Amino acid sequence: MKKKYLCFVLAASGASMAQAGTVTTEGSDLVINTKSGLEVKKADDSAGFKLGGRIQWDYDATQTDDGAVDTQDFDVRRARLYTAGYYGDWSYKTQFNVAESDGADGGTVEDLYIRYNGFGSRATVTVGKQKEPFGLEELTSSKDISALERSAMTERYAPGRNAGLQLSGKGRNWTYGVGYFEADGDGPDDINNAAITGRATFAPINGNDRVLHVGAGFSSRDADTSQDETDLYNVELAGVVGPFHAQTEYFDSDEGSVSSDGYYIQLGWIITGESRPYKGGKFKRVKPASNAGAWEVIARYEDGDGKYSDVGLSSTDGEQTTFGVNYYANNNVRLGISYMDGEDVNNNGGDELRGRVQYAF
Repeated sequence: MKKKYLCFVLAASGASMAQAGTVTTEGSDLVINTKSGLEVKKADDSAGFKLGGRIQWDYDATQTDDGAVDTQDFDVRRARLYTAGYYGDWSYKTQFNVAESDGADGGTVEDLYIRYNGFGSRATVTVGKQKEPFGLEELTSSKDISALERSAMTERYAPGRNAGLQLSGKGRNWTYGVGYFEADGDGPDDINNAAITGRATFAPINGNDRVLHVGAGFSSRDADTSQDETDLYNVELAGVVGPFHAQTEYFDSDEGSVSSDGYYIQLGWIITGESRPYKGGKFKRVKPASNAGAWEVIARYEDGDGKYSDVGLSSTDGEQTTFGVNYYANNNVRLGISYMDGEDVNNNGGDELRGRVQYAF
């Protein structure tokens, strides 16, 4: 009798759980998308929100020829959570670090902004902490760049994220952005040291497997003294032809009476035949065409004044070569390995071997 009663309870519980999958609302019907992260929106598309994030676990071995740096580490490179949403003509995004490499505490802000979309896609206004519009590699998300780490040139010249006000827009094959930002961090008086930054791109060829991209950017940055005032310039060229992709950027900086410059050239081949996606003036990560996943090999060469900290060197004049292999298991999971070798103007050398497991949602 006990066994029969237990079977009845289990059957009833199963039926109850099946019925518990129903979702009802007091307002408009909802559309729920779980392909990547969690996205919920009203059926009439008047409001919605999305939850997502990324986790990157890295093994990193770095050493210099003179023995000044000789380290191995297995740590979280990035762990972030974000929520983004919209209601009518207004939208927002908040993104925070859950954990960071090198023992840094989590909880720091990456993105924190409000955007007005009432003028349409050709003119949006964004207020808050955001990426300044400068540099193709910098504006391509860290979960989507082909090399595991950005180039020494991008690391040195691209401003990254700062609080400010930006006007931006896009069409089928062009984008622009120009903004007024804090130039020196998050202190109580930073707006007195401001930056004006802008970027424009044009893609005369913009198809599913054929892309030609050109772009240019600038940033004029105040500082505490006239000697520290900086003007930055950047030009971009990139293309996709079937499974092959390439990009290059040149950077120039005038800081007081000191000038510096540098460039990188990056080539990639998706062995399994997919094309690298391109949208809105930047690239996205590879999407596998089959359940077997997608394989990609990349190579990058850079030369000039850069920040060569990945190979244990300082910000200096030098050169660096990177080779990498990526396996995209599906739209969310990526495995990668890269080797970087650099040398500065004084013939000091260093290298890095890095492996990564990434889950982005």
